[in-house]
Amino acid sequence: QVELVESGGGLVQPGGSLRLSCAASGFTFGNYGMGWFRQAPGKERELVVGISSTARASVKGRFTTSRDNAKNTLYLQMNNLQLEDTAVYYCAKSRVLGWSPRFDAYDYWGQGTQVTVSS
Repeated sequence: QVELVESGGGLVQPGGSLRLSCAASGFTFGNYGMGWFRQAPGKERELVVGISSTARASVKGRFTTSRDNAKNTLYLQMNNLQLEDTAVYYCAKSRVLGWSPRFDAYDYWGQGTQVTVSS
């Protein structure tokens, strides 16, 4: 049974940093791409950053995702957080080796973790 469990969310001030984790189980983690998505109130879910099965890390602006295949864990390092980064953050398992911005490219999702950026 596939399970993805995010952790590390919380309240942070603007300009601060936060690191999220996603513990994966029930599948061969190193064989699949992964993605981090977020959804803010009243907005559509959007891709934050993705990573392929063979990459160690992937960067998109202020966001860096990395993976430790030995620990079956995905990470999201978020730096210089802004008010507009407030959202629920989800990790998701890709259906293939790579990653995609399309929701239907992912077959399993975590329950999400809340990130609130506020002064």
